[in-house]
Amino acid sequence: MTATEEIKRRRTFAIIAHPDAGKTTLTEKLLLFGGAIQTAGAVKSNKIKKSTASDFLEIEQQRGISVSTSVMAFEYKNKKVNILDTPGHEDFAEDTYRTLTAVDSVIMVIDCVKGVEPQTRKLLEVCRMRKTPVIVFINKMDREGRDAFDLMDELEKELKIKVRPLSWPIGIGKTFKGVYNVYEKSLNLFTSDEKQTIAESVEITTLNKENVSQYLNEDFTNTLLSDIEVVETVYPQFKADDYLKGDICPVFFGSAVNNFGVRELLNCFVDIAPYPLIRETEQRMVDPFEPKFSGFVFKIFANIDPRHRDRIAFLRICSGTFERNKYYFHNREKKEMRFSNPTAFLAQSKSVIDEAYPGDIVGLYDSGNFKIGDSLTEGELLHFKGIPSFSPELFKYVVNQDPMKTKQLQKGLEQLTDEGVAQLFTKKQDGRRILGTVGALQFEVLQHRLKSEYNASCGYESIQLHKACWIKSDDKKHLDTFMQERSNYIAFDKEQRPVFLAESAWLLQMAQEKYPNIQFFFTSELN
Repeated sequence: MTATEEIKRRRTFAIIAHPDAGKTTLTEKLLLFGGAIQTAGAVKSNKIKKSTASDFLEIEQQRGISVSTSVMAFEYKNKKVNILDTPGHEDFAEDTYRTLTAVDSVIMVIDCVKGVEPQTRKLLEVCRMRKTPVIVFINKMDREGRDAFDLMDELEKELKIKVRPLSWPIGIGKTFKGVYNVYEKSLNLFTSDEKQTIAESVEITTLNKENVSQYLNEDFTNTLLSDIEVVETVYPQFKADDYLKGDICPVFFGSAVNNFGVRELLNCFVDIAPYPLIRETEQRMVDPFEPKFSGFVFKIFANIDPRHRDRIAFLRICSGTFERNKYYFHNREKKEMRFSNPTAFLAQSKSVIDEAYPGDIVGLYDSGNFKIGDSLTEGELLHFKGIPSFSPELFKYVVNQDPMKTKQLQKGLEQLTDEGVAQLFTKKQDGRRILGTVGALQFEVLQHRLKSEYNASCGYESIQLHKACWIKSDDKKHLDTFMQERSNYIAFDKEQRPVFLAESAWLLQMAQEKYPNIQFFFTSELN
């Protein structure tokens, strides 16, 4: 198979949703249909001690939530499918936003009972900014939820998107009978014992009373025929080009926990979803079909396997072919590097690969060379755009609760903050360490991981801060004066760059007015 053919068969996408919409369960079932796993783990089951393939952190398995993006790949219908399962919890949105820079399309999961939720709106806004194609999967149709037409109206009104149902539910909750697959023109009948089986579909080339009434009673038959007539009249005809441009969102209905509607979603997805797209850098546009390799790091993960203390940098390949043991140019470090054991992922399962193509996500073993946003090329200087960095909003002092484990705590803080979920600052005056995050749950996750992965006990003390601002000045004398006069509020980040810790919005404004030669930055990218 040629490189062009390999690129065109790639489908790289993220699954996004509000917490508890069933995102991780859907990921599991996609892997199940793709043959990548044999049995799906029940996320919330206490009876069976399985956990989902994509939630491999101990805290994820305990709490039944995803706190980190997982990367998985499988083959389906001669397509190479790369799934990135993202955290739904808003405290970990930063990880999700970065992940959206590494995908070409998105599947958004909506709970039919709750409808559109706050995190759904935020995530869709990011997709709209990037013009990322979105398919909507309305989940949990086996529960008593909202009317399908009401859900369509809510999607259009709340998310400001055009929708087009490509499947349509027959009943809901206790009366849920299945879906009519508009895209494939087939009837899929639901039975509630389908968790371990796959529903059979009945092809219906002509949707009429005679054909449908063989499978449904008169009431359900009449309702379905009436609903589909409204769907075909009210909603625009589906055109793949409109979807690829981000102008319309196809909608599917199903129940991921029951395996229902997932195969239809996957069949349509591999058919219409885009293969790897052109990527924007500060220097130029990068075409995936270019012969020379390029890629960027969008995520770093410490201890993906705690037994071996692995630190992995996740690299999205943007052009050319990545080859094992070949030297590549690290743009920020300005040095050549080669990788003897690049890996592909099925959650925590890893396999060494010899080559990979645009759209693929490759794991590179990292001893501290990479930061999020770093580029690898065959020599050209390229800086890929759009990888967000957030100024922390919540701050706490770090307290070492076991002085015998000081080294472990230091190492753990260094490595875990490299992942980008929190930022570490050291105060100039007394050397105390401060953690800054964008969400409260991140403190709990860091504390848990420090204990379980580094055997270090960490506590927190409150600190009242409004913002952490990186400071810079063309006049070194002015900068030194500012840092001396405000030494109480000066800290350094991990790269030893000075940071101003503003206790309130008013104090920040006063500092900006009093020191006009000092530049204040609200992200750590000082450009």
